[in-house]
Amino acid sequence: MLKTCLVSVFSLFLLSNSAIAQSTDPAWLEDLNFQIAAEKQCEVIYIVRMQEGVLGGQPTYEARVQCDDGRMFDASRIGEVAPFTFALCEIQVC
Repeated sequence: MLKTCLVSVFSLFLLSNSAIAQSTDPAWLEDLNFQIAAEKQCEVIYIVRMQEGVLGGQPTYEARVQCDDGRMFDASRIGEVAPFTFALCEIQVC
């Protein structure tokens, strides 16, 4: 009985904390993650940098993403609903 009670209390604790610990990332990052997974078969492990701005009255979004397989992409879009464009970051030799 005590064990069941403790499990219930612990479960409630986890549920209440998961709502608090939700991501504070901008909503457009979810769009980015979904699109890059579909188009480039990239599972994003982290975002190296991200930037929001305005160009000609339209919001702009830019990010550099690191995929689980080591690839990196620069992603950008202008507007709220336009698709992202992706450029593979490659080694450059001068």
